[in-house]
Amino acid sequence: MKGIILHGGHGTRLRPLTHTGPKQLLPIANKPMSEYCLDSLKNAGITDITIVVGGVGSNKVKEYYGDGKNFGVKLSYITQDSPKGIAHAVRLCKDFVGSEKFVVFLGDNIIQKSIDEYANNFIGSDDDAAILLCKVDNPSQFGIAEIEDDKIIKLTEKPKNPPSNLAITGIYFLTPLIFDLIDKLKPSWRNELEIVDALQMLLDINHKVRYYMITDFWKDTGTPEDILQANTTILENMQPYFHGTKEDNTTIEGRVMIGEGTIIKKGCKIIGPTIIGKNCIIANGAYIDSNSSIGDNSNLSHCNVKSSIIMSNCEINCDTKIKNSIIASNSHISMKSSDHDEKVFLLGEGTKITL
Repeated sequence: MKGIILHGGHGTRLRPLTHTGPKQLLPIANKPMSEYCLDSLKNAGITDITIVVGGVGSNKVKEYYGDGKNFGVKLSYITQDSPKGIAHAVRLCKDFVGSEKFVVFLGDNIIQKSIDEYANNFIGSDDDAAILLCKVDNPSQFGIAEIEDDKIIKLTEKPKNPPSNLAITGIYFLTPLIFDLIDKLKPSWRNELEIVDALQMLLDINHKVRYYMITDFWKDTGTPEDILQANTTILENMQPYFHGTKEDNTTIEGRVMIGEGTIIKKGCKIIGPTIIGKNCIIANGAYIDSNSSIGDNSNLSHCNVKSSIIMSNCEINCDTKIKNSIIASNSHISMKSSDHDEKVFLLGEGTKITL
């Protein structure tokens, strides 16, 4: 079985974070979200993988993953010249897939459960497709499945009046048969070729489309709030470690992960679940509270950070409270005077702010 990770799209709902790179490289618990997809495929024994890239910063994807050797997989790349839909991106992979069954993973989907069982079941079955469903509170934002007598009877992309709350997650198990159906598709109202429409065509001609329910965590990380929620969930399930150094009179409590070369200086307080990357300096009484991720080579002092993502190479020196924020790499925040009011930031790469 081969694997496909879709790494395109504009990420408009995540701007300014996506002005300089693809949303799938935004870190969750200090690891790009698409790397969780790659890990899921690898752990299911799927190591021949292509990544479909397109949009801003495609080169960054290739620079990060390379040929896949450092990640224990074999990677190739296919370029989608414009966002014409998931089905269009899948169709570009026809030569890569050949005659094998394959799985498509949207690069901004985070799932906690292993896909091993689903992959093995699909390989050993005569199913023409299999999809993963998850109950959601906002079904009109997703492709939706309608089920009767434990069978899928209809699939609809983002219906105005959803017949159920069963969202189609961004993980699809497919056979090469899907390519013939994609060739018959017409663009939707979004001017895209919808994979949901191709799957519905499979149903219409009485082919087997199986479904599985995800009952634990799944997140389509399309908004800052989604990313922060996924960050919290991932942190809660990590095993604590401490590879840095700490001075006397520091407080470290709960599930905390500290990288090599990081120094926690006197008077600082770290409350888990929290991850701090490599070669960071936490100083001058900084308080890093729960559900926070601090990227490599970042220096934080004086500040109070909670439920936030601060990416690599950031410098924050301000006596203020930062909460529910996402601060992209190479950002600098400083303060000329004390301000104890709570701040919420959504900052793109290289932002400089003086308060």
